[in-house]
Formats: sequence, C-alpha cells, structure tokens
Amino acid sequence: MKTELHIPSDLKFLAVVECWLLDCLEIELGDSVDWPRQSSRLRLALVEAYSNVVRHAHKEQPHIPVLLRLELDDRDLALEIWDHGNGFDLSTYLPPKPDEKKEGGYGWLIMNRLMDRVEYRLQVNGRNCLKLETSLPPAEV
Repeated sequence: MKTELHIPSDLKFLAVVECWLLDCLEIELGDSVDWPRQSSRLRLALVEAYSNVVRHAHKEQPHIPVLLRLELDDRDLALEIWDHGNGFDLSTYLPPKPDEKKEGGYGWLIMNRLMDRVEYRLQVNGRNCLKLETSLPPAEV
C-alpha cells in the first residue's frame, strides 16, 4: 500500500496527520497489530517529525505544504516527511546530555529510539526528506 498526504504547515492539523497515518495502517493491517502499543510509538515519532517541519523548516509559513508519504509492504512501514526549508546539518547535532536542562534537541534522539531506521536527506530537488522506517510486530495472541 502506498498513499500520501499534502497538508498545511500548521500544528492545528496535527490530529489530521495522526489520524491519516494510523487509520491507513489499521485499514491495511486490522487486528494483526497491537495498536495501543504501536500507535503510541508511531504517533510520537510522527508528531516529532511534523512539528519540527512546522516550527523550524517552514517557520510560520502555513501556506507551504508538508508532503507525507506512507508505504507499507507486508509489515514494513516507511514514512517520508518532505519539507521546503533550509534543512538541518546533522553533522552539527549533539544529543542532549541527561544532566543538561535543554529545551530542544530531543527530536532526533526520540525518533531514532522509536524507529528501526531514520534517514535524513538534504535538498533533494529543492526539498528535504526525513524517512522513518520500522517493522510492525504481530499482535501477541
């Protein structure tokens, strides 16, 4: 299954983004997944990714849409989040230290802990792409 969503860069659409992702997956996979557990993980990763685009890449420019692409192959999920911002240089990223009281910088760390693979590509045809991948385990019977 492949699907995509073009949505404004505005946090008021966050619930729409979450429902789109989870509803698409539930339609395809039904009860074969432990949704209470998996939906929390997927929702948090998606919220981090989408809110970073809105707050940083598109900074108060809701007219610039965010493109979300979802691909599901059996139980392997790939979610791409495309933006038109300047991009983020990952070579400058330093993860927050537990003893520091930083407000930001946790998103990359969170996404990498929640997903099996996280990839970020700068300036692909004028856009940036964050790709989140994971395999959804079957529900325990």
